[in-house]
Amino acid sequence: MNGRIPGEPDEAADDLEHGRHRRHTLLWVGGLGIALIMTLPLAIALGPVRVPPGTVVDVVTHHLLGTPRTPYWTGAVDSIVWQVRVPRVLLGAIVGAGLALTGAALQAMVRNVLADPYILGVTAGASTGAAAYILFGFGVGAVFGIGSLTLSAFIGAVAATWALFLLARVGGQITSVRLLLAGVSIGYVLSAATSFLIFASSAAEGARDVLFWLLGSLGLASWEATLPAAIVVGSVLFLLILWGRRFDALAIGDDTARALGVSPVRFRVQALVVVSLCVGGVVAVAGGIGFVGLVIPHVARLCVGSAHRRLYPVAALIGASFLVWADVAARTVLAPRELPLGIVTAAVGAPLLFVLVRRFHPLSR
Repeated sequence: MNGRIPGEPDEAADDLEHGRHRRHTLLWVGGLGIALIMTLPLAIALGPVRVPPGTVVDVVTHHLLGTPRTPYWTGAVDSIVWQVRVPRVLLGAIVGAGLALTGAALQAMVRNVLADPYILGVTAGASTGAAAYILFGFGVGAVFGIGSLTLSAFIGAVAATWALFLLARVGGQITSVRLLLAGVSIGYVLSAATSFLIFASSAAEGARDVLFWLLGSLGLASWEATLPAAIVVGSVLFLLILWGRRFDALAIGDDTARALGVSPVRFRVQALVVVSLCVGGVVAVAGGIGFVGLVIPHVARLCVGSAHRRLYPVAALIGASFLVWADVAARTVLAPRELPLGIVTAAVGAPLLFVLVRRFHPLSR
């Protein structure tokens, strides 16, 4: 006999189970992290101009560590690798991680497994801001002159979030249903506004640029865009893991959250601000990329379950790897032409979502 009174919690069993989950999560995080790091040189090497992966590693270590001291590659190869592909691949990993994180957080906030960053209308807000600048040269970013497209898109995303707060908050309360309906409404209105801007503009080249940006692209990747995006996504990942238990409570229900000392309204507002800033930040540098925030959280749950402290780092790593290789496909399938990234993610994400729906729907058996 272990001396435990019947009905009392078995703390030893709980500790054992917690330790097993932690080891399981560490294995997934470690394995996915190593896989991502090992595949980065290959992703950088592939493209319209092929560069041997060994040369990629040498170029990167030459710039970071000064070895090898004497470059044996040409200046063109150096520019392709260091100025174009390294920031592009890193930005792809950061954007993929950010979209996966925000999708997982939104699904807990609105308690709907079909929620993703588009549900807020933030993507549509960023698109409208970018279209206004590309087609007519005006927008908030034009005032500052530096990073005008990015800043206009970011401000558009923040404005859409502010409109979401105004529409969803009734009598000081914000419910998940009102968030969903308000997000869908804002998304439709802003998509119509973007279409109107394209229709009203006589610049055919600008319309093509807007269309390509709406479908997503990492073509504007640069070191200047990569560092701020990394800071934003890294900060959001830290906060979401810190708030993991609150998300667990909110995902069960508002009454459970209140019983555990979490104010559903206040926490939704806090989380919505953080998530929206992350979506605005990544959409501003990569355009509208669908399916990542919708599908990747489901794949991560299959790996480590639904507890959000375990879910977020795994979702971020899977999202990063997914978008890196989606971008490789986008720039190699029809090389030297480049496919919009949203087409690739939809081509992969839609069948994967269908498989997941079949797996989870009991009537499909």
